[in-house]
Amino acid sequence: MANVVVVGAQWGDEGKGKIVDWLSERADVIARFQGGHNAGHTLVIDGKVYKLHALPSGVVRGGKLSVIGNGVVLDPWHLLKEIATVRAQGVEITPETLMIAENTPLIMPFHGELDRAREEAASKGTKIGTTGRGIGPAYEDKVGRRAIRVADLADHATLEARVDRALQHHDPLRKGLGVEAIDRDALIALLKEIATEILPFAAPVWKVMNEKRKAGKRILFEGAQGALLDIDFGTYPYVTSSNVIAGQAATGVGIGPNSIDYVLGIVKAYTTRVGEGPFPTELEDEDGNRLGTRGHEFGTTTGRKRRCGWFDACLVRQTCATSGINGISLTKLDVLDGFETLKICTGYELDGERLDYLPTAADQQARCTPIYEEMDGWSESTEGARSWAELPANAIKYVRRVEELIECPVALLSTSPERDDTILVTDPFAD
Repeated sequence: MANVVVVGAQWGDEGKGKIVDWLSERADVIARFQGGHNAGHTLVIDGKVYKLHALPSGVVRGGKLSVIGNGVVLDPWHLLKEIATVRAQGVEITPETLMIAENTPLIMPFHGELDRAREEAASKGTKIGTTGRGIGPAYEDKVGRRAIRVADLADHATLEARVDRALQHHDPLRKGLGVEAIDRDALIALLKEIATEILPFAAPVWKVMNEKRKAGKRILFEGAQGALLDIDFGTYPYVTSSNVIAGQAATGVGIGPNSIDYVLGIVKAYTTRVGEGPFPTELEDEDGNRLGTRGHEFGTTTGRKRRCGWFDACLVRQTCATSGINGISLTKLDVLDGFETLKICTGYELDGERLDYLPTAADQQARCTPIYEEMDGWSESTEGARSWAELPANAIKYVRRVEELIECPVALLSTSPERDDTILVTDPFAD
C-alpha cells in the first residue's frame, strides 16, 4: 500500500486542509509530523466548516487513527480547547482515534510570552512576523535539551525537575526583556491539572506507526506551513522553526524514509505570503487586491491579510526539488477567472545576471526582480469544475505551462473549497 506525504510547496496557506481531507477518506492513519498550532487548516464537509490548528485533518473522519508526532510542538491547553470545539460539532475523539507521541515537546505559557516580547522588542525591519504562539521558543528548548515533553507529565518528580531546568534558562531571558519571572508553583499546578486529560492520548507513536506500516495500512503524513518557510531551505530568517520539507515526515513520527512512497506538493495557482520576508512576485496594485478579495486571503490562524502575487514557477521548481515532490495539487485555479492577462515568474534578475533559483543570502533575495512570461487569461468560470472538459482552453494551457516550468506534473486540480470539486489526474495512493 502506498504511503503519501503532503507538503505545502509555497509559503503556506496553499489549501492543504481540503486536499488532506480528500485523501484521508482513503487513508487508515493520518499523522502530523511538524509545526505547531500556528498552522490553520479549514475543512468544508457537507456544508460544515471545521477550523483545525493542532489536530490532524483526518480527525473529522470516522474510523481513522490520527497521530500527532514528535516533530510537532504541542500546546496542551490549546489542544484540549480544540478537541472540545470539534466534539461539539459532533466529532468523536478518543484515545482510539487520536494518539500523541510520548516524546512530543510541549509549548508552555512562557514560550508564547517570550515569543511576543521578542517581537515587540524587535526594531522595524527585523521583525519575523511570528504568530506569537510560542512555536519558535518551544523548538529552541527542544534543541537545547530543556523541553518538557508529554511523557514528563506522568511523573511529578520528573516534571518538577524539567520545569526547574527550563526556568534556569528562561528567567534570565525574561529579566533582560523586562518581563517578570515565571511563577514556578503555578506552572507546575497547571501541568499537573492537564496531565490526566493529555496522558490518555500518549503512546509510543514510532512503534505504532511501524506496526501499521508492516500491516499494510495506508499512511498519510500531513505537514504544516509551506516549504518556503523551512528552517533550512526557506527564506531565512523569515521562516518557521522546524523543517517543513517532506524528508521531515519520517523523522517527525519515527518511521524510516523508505516508508514514503509518494510526495504530493500543494501549490496555489498564484502566490501568497503572511508576515515579513522577501516576496519577488508580490503585487501591491489592483491585481493584487483582486487576488486577495477573490481568494479570501486571510489567515485561518491569525486573521491577517495575506500578501498576494503572481505564480512563481522558479520558487515552486525549487521546493519540488528539496521535497522530492512527485506531483502537485494545484489549488484555487478559480480565483484566476476573469483576468485578461496572467503572469508567471520564470526566473529572476540580480545585479544584471539572470538566475533560475532564489539565492540564499537575504540581501540578494531582496534585490531579485522577477522575470515574467505573460499568458492570456479566460473569462469563463472554472469554479466547481470536476473534469478537464469543464475547463476553458486557456485555463488548461495555464496548467500545462505551470507543469512545464516547475518540472513536475499536476496530480490533482482543485477548483473550489468543496472537497468534491477536484479533478484527479494521478492517484497518490495508487500501488
